[in-house]
Amino acid sequence: MKFRKLGRTGIDVSVFALGCWPFAGGAVWGDQDDDVSIATVHAALDAGINFFDTAEGYEKGHSERVLGRGLEGRRDEAVIATKVNAGHLKPDDIVKACEQSLENLRTDYIDLYQIHWPNWEVPIEVSWHALETLKSSGKVRALGVSNFGVQDLGELLDQGHCETNQLNYGLLWRVVEHEIQPLCKANDVGLICYSPLAQGLLTGRYASADEVPDGLARTRWYNKDRAMAKHGEEGCEEEVFEALGTIREISEGLGQQMATVSLAWVRQQLGVTSVLVGARSPEELAWNTPVYDLTLPDDVIAQLNAATEVVKSTIGLNPDPWMVPSRMR
Repeated sequence: MKFRKLGRTGIDVSVFALGCWPFAGGAVWGDQDDDVSIATVHAALDAGINFFDTAEGYEKGHSERVLGRGLEGRRDEAVIATKVNAGHLKPDDIVKACEQSLENLRTDYIDLYQIHWPNWEVPIEVSWHALETLKSSGKVRALGVSNFGVQDLGELLDQGHCETNQLNYGLLWRVVEHEIQPLCKANDVGLICYSPLAQGLLTGRYASADEVPDGLARTRWYNKDRAMAKHGEEGCEEEVFEALGTIREISEGLGQQMATVSLAWVRQQLGVTSVLVGARSPEELAWNTPVYDLTLPDDVIAQLNAATEVVKSTIGLNPDPWMVPSRMR
């Protein structure tokens, strides 16, 4: 496993991290056995993964609680990232949310504390001052954001420095390349990439959009008529599955699985600190082992870019995967 620095800090994080949202189960992920989730945490540590990402908002802290149980006795091996909800960005609420996350995680410090989504009703300077106070107290080691577009990130950078911006980034969701990625790179803000496998599309799991579960088929790739979609757009289902066919052919030519190639592609992109892998079991986690040592040559990167260019163009400049109007600016 390779490691990279978390922003400007001296904290080393594995280039692949365990995204713990699936541990929450619920409407999006369905039934999930807590004991299997805990076993997945142990398997990740044993595989060299030291970076774990969760949030207070994942089923009212259930993901945090499961991760906390999984890290009992091994806390010193882990770098924990969690997030405060957009509705908790007033100073008193931030303190309460942090205390609750610490309790959920069974720890006395959080390595990376992130704003989950912007809140345009609370001035960023007010929220950031409260977060800096938590950092000064030792309850938080580093600060980051998630789902911040160029305007919100720019306003934050006028107040101080955040170490990371966590964004949806992968072969089928390349919106960040237009504006956000260059701003992050220019300011030493590392990218943490979520949904790099497009919630299963890049594993080859689904033969058509109709096979995708309702909880996942609400992303803007899919048509507005999907059961849980709220974006009101036509989507680009045909373009997505045509791109998947090409990615599969490229991967087969390399003798690799689609998921392995897709994860390697993200890891090699400019400014990426770590890539979240949302494994729900030790078996799913093991599927990702081949990517740890895979480096794609430039010509393959170019082929993959070309294969997904139409999807990138169709999605446009809105970096919000789920909503129109965007919750990111």
